[in-house]
Amino acid sequence: MDAQLLPQDLVRPWRRATLVASAIAALELVLLVAGGAFLLAKPLAHLIRDHAKPAPTKAAHVTRTTAAKPIKAQAAPLAKPRPRSHVKVMVFNGNGQEGAAGSAASKLQSLGYTISGTANAKRQDYATTVVMYRPGFRAEGMRLAKDIGSKVVGPLDGFRTRALDGGDVAVIVGA
Repeated sequence: MDAQLLPQDLVRPWRRATLVASAIAALELVLLVAGGAFLLAKPLAHLIRDHAKPAPTKAAHVTRTTAAKPIKAQAAPLAKPRPRSHVKVMVFNGNGQEGAAGSAASKLQSLGYTISGTANAKRQDYATTVVMYRPGFRAEGMRLAKDIGSKVVGPLDGFRTRALDGGDVAVIVGA
């Protein structure tokens, strides 16, 4: 006996073939987009990095009658720091580990610093320990950073002076 073919049986293989072809085309599109992103990522990253570098500044033209030696850029000299016992330090936990600020405060206290308090930082994703100082306490901030081995030191950034709870220097403990 011969099987009879109905009109809907003739349509189904085409519908299935269309769906398979569409799926293959979508997969090819995803692979092309990923390949293009992979090929453009490195040159684009270099372009962005180069664009972020500050442009060299042009020096003002000065006419001199005698040859002068070039002036070397130097950091401002540090004033003599106050004694450690006169420096109040506020310690913030910036790494999310419980007790990190307390243990850092104990270490600083053993070095002779006065601890004004401990608290959690607004963020908990600091990768390294940061030392920040109030205006007029640069020398103390630099010495404190040297005492704890931190290479990131700067003036208060993102903190108000009142957040230091009377402190002169802030330490944000990182990972």
